[in-house]
Amino acid sequence: QVLLVESGGGLVQTGGSLRLACAGSGRIFDTYIMGWFRQGPGKERDFVAAINRSGDMTWYSDSVKGRFTIGRDNAKNTMYLQMSSLKPEDAAVYYCAAAPRVTRSVDFIADYDFWGQGTQVTVST
Repeated sequence: QVLLVESGGGLVQTGGSLRLACAGSGRIFDTYIMGWFRQGPGKERDFVAAINRSGDMTWYSDSVKGRFTIGRDNAKNTMYLQMSSLKPEDAAVYYCAAAPRVTRSVDFIADYDFWGQGTQVTVST
């Protein structure tokens, strides 16, 4: 089991940047595929980005590709999401999640067994 805690959310202007972090507990952090999801008010939780165990493969949703960068530091049990050129539609609660394996694709939410509590990102116009 791994406990996940997000940080770094806040209020940012359109076009601004924000860096989220996800701290994981336990010595097995590097055995998990890690992902970021987000959920806006009244919306479903959507895939944002994912990174493999070693950190050398990444995946992004089309809506954030080219603007967001996911990374991880297994020595620090931490995953990051660098968000740039933020838009009002990026506003949401952002969740980090851990998947022991991928059965279908990295955006398949049911594969993610462990979730953080979420961090709010607000983008002002």
